[in-house]
Amino acid sequence: MTGGPLAGVRVVEFDAIGPVPLAAMILADFGCDIVRISRTGRSPSPSADGPILGRGRRCITLDLKSAVDRGTALVIVARADVVLEGNRPGVMERLGLGPDACLAANPALVYGRMTGWGQTGPLARSAGHDINYIALTGALHAIGGADRPVPPLNLIGDYGGGSMLLALGVTAALVSARTTGAGQVVDAAMTDGSALLMSMFYAMHAAGHWRDMRAANLLDGGAPFYRTYPCADRKHVAVGAIEPAFFAALLAGLALDATTIDQFDRSAWPALAHAFATRFAERSRDDWAEVFAGTDACVTPVLSLAEAPHHPHNRARATFAAPAGPMQPMPAPRFSATPGMGAPAQNTDSAAILKAWAERPQSR
Repeated sequence: MTGGPLAGVRVVEFDAIGPVPLAAMILADFGCDIVRISRTGRSPSPSADGPILGRGRRCITLDLKSAVDRGTALVIVARADVVLEGNRPGVMERLGLGPDACLAANPALVYGRMTGWGQTGPLARSAGHDINYIALTGALHAIGGADRPVPPLNLIGDYGGGSMLLALGVTAALVSARTTGAGQVVDAAMTDGSALLMSMFYAMHAAGHWRDMRAANLLDGGAPFYRTYPCADRKHVAVGAIEPAFFAALLAGLALDATTIDQFDRSAWPALAHAFATRFAERSRDDWAEVFAGTDACVTPVLSLAEAPHHPHNRARATFAAPAGPMQPMPAPRFSATPGMGAPAQNTDSAAILKAWAERPQSR
């Protein structure tokens, strides 16, 4: 068993909140050797510094306002393949640890920068959070009920458009650096990323297949066969019976007459949604899960965070585990020859980390 598909890749993570910890966790899961530089006096984050998002890397604490500690950070960077940072534009430059300084010390370095608005543009130096970034890309407008948009946790801006594309971007730049010997800066912005995630919906809108309003379309809860329904126990089921064959299986499970229903007659959707809601309200969530088990009706129980790890499918695939105490998602995707690690964070002391990295050659 190897250490993962990115074993041997060295990453320096300057501590941050939001997307950077998840991106670093994913890279650690894939086998990267990550040293996280934590700032002296920084208040710990219960999520970013915990055993889940903080897994798989070692941590050293430095005072980046100190010239000596900044020099130490630069020594570590000179022996790294990738840097991850999530500060506002200009912060790392003022510390003497911006891309110019780091690439001068390590020309093959991939310098990954994660911000909400990007390194350039009128809002680049403005504050914001996930809800603000996705608000400007059309994503937030498209999600929620007809009366108002609803923030989809911080999955679209922070994690989908941020962490995932940061991890992909630095990995792509790393391939380039190993081919050409030249590093580069990766400017990952949550606005750019969340806009990219909306590509299909922009395509459907351009083709006339998506109405620019909430709860009025195929995938936004407008269709009665693609939404959630409350059950008798106030728990919910998720219905995703888009294709006609799946829709027919849904009607069969609900004991509704398929001969009287035109699935794609939008004028009939309100009445059909009412019929579905009435039927689902007659039984509990788990009763309905049993009814639809083994069918292609695309009906599943909506599980809570406490329930999800114990579902038979998730247990069979070991989607969740508790390697460091709390239950947590395991590495994804799966690799046949170089599986990810999902290892707990290592509490190695600063002197040991510095010694280990000092003994390695600079990445050139």
